[in-house]
Amino acid sequence: MCRKEVPMYPILHKKILNPTVIQMDILAPLVAKKAQAGQFIILRTDADGERIPLTVADYDRDAGTVRIIFQKVGATTAKLAAMNEGDALHDFAGPLGRATETEGLRKAAVIGGGVGCAIAYPVAKKLHESGCEVHAVVGFRNRDLVILEDDFRAVSDRYVLMSDDGSAGEKGLVTDALRRLIESGENYDEVIAIGPLVMMKFVSALTKEYGIKTVVSMNPVMIDGTGMCGGCRLTVGGKTKFACVDGPEFDGHEVDFDEAMKRGAMYREFERHAHEKTCNLLKTEEN
Repeated sequence: MCRKEVPMYPILHKKILNPTVIQMDILAPLVAKKAQAGQFIILRTDADGERIPLTVADYDRDAGTVRIIFQKVGATTAKLAAMNEGDALHDFAGPLGRATETEGLRKAAVIGGGVGCAIAYPVAKKLHESGCEVHAVVGFRNRDLVILEDDFRAVSDRYVLMSDDGSAGEKGLVTDALRRLIESGENYDEVIAIGPLVMMKFVSALTKEYGIKTVVSMNPVMIDGTGMCGGCRLTVGGKTKFACVDGPEFDGHEVDFDEAMKRGAMYREFERHAHEKTCNLLKTEEN
């Protein structure tokens, strides 16, 4: 009896964007054929690996590639970061989740924070390609952590770079820049915010003051990506939702961010130990 060959997904290109964030182009023609901005994939580095969700950062249907951008924060992302061009992922399933809805938008502000900019960029690109006027406001802690600056500029009618320490762009928070834009007379059909939960919380609180529709991406709380683990359970408008199957995008004015942040903190200690164990194994293999 012949053993069925397990499909593999080669890494065609790897690029270091900053000390902790890495970009990879994966050959996955079937995923690339259907992928849309706002969706995500589930991958495993090897047969015994953990399944993790990562957002589709970009795709090339002709080349059959899907781009992922990730930050080294846990055990699996550390293993993924250690892989190189020519290596292959064991699983790369998708696209999953609901695509970003851009129909009818004439002017939108896309707000990205930190590595969340990897998710915000394809949204800005999709809006730009649909003829929408795009204002991108992105924030990082400092210049060393800035990613995708040229990419955002290429798809934005207005690009505002913020940093906590003022080493890149303007000093301050993305909410500072967004408030200035709104108060200067910019009228947005929609604000789309993607980044740390606390950032999305305060962006949503700001836009609620002005009655501006706001969409947030709840990718940060996803774990399994299928709705089975319950880790991405949210309260949205008083109802229970799951980020991976009902989202990942929701009305930011209806999300209970405090509950989401509290639940997310439950896994930090476990993930820290898993990350340390993986890093020690990788060091042993290198030696």
